[in-house]
Amino acid sequence: MSTFLLTLENTALGTLIRESLYGFQIVVGIHILGLVFSVGIFLWFDLRLLGWTLGSAAVSRVYRQVIPWATCGFLVMFLSGAMLSTGFATRAYGSPYFSIKIAAIVLAGANAAFYHLVTERGRTEWDSASRPPAAARAAGMISILLWATVIVCGRLMAYTMYGMS
Repeated sequence: MSTFLLTLENTALGTLIRESLYGFQIVVGIHILGLVFSVGIFLWFDLRLLGWTLGSAAVSRVYRQVIPWATCGFLVMFLSGAMLSTGFATRAYGSPYFSIKIAAIVLAGANAAFYHLVTERGRTEWDSASRPPAAARAAGMISILLWATVIVCGRLMAYTMYGMS
């Protein structure tokens, strides 16, 4: 594994991220913008699932309006995060914050899949309700908690991993 990680770090992209004057800062800025357009926008959907906001709008309508922006933001966030990891692959692999962050992203995906495959099946009965059923509210709260974990771990990585020699 360490050979593969060192190979990643020694690619042109890894070197650019790690050694160029502004490469790391530019990619981090792009990563944060992706985060805003993904997690920040999708937060509205989670809050709607919780019944805390947009109570007069159907859940399906809120979803249709936020998902294109959130998807684009997620792709930008994912690709820029992969770029950052390439520059610091061995440190990322050894970081507990990175492991927790990746686990939280996977769990957020599983939560979304469970919502779409199971919880959402009965949506026609509660789509316009100002307060969705407990399973939908749980999906919204779990999503918020997992994405908060991703963000906190990302910040902790920045303070403990990047910039270390």
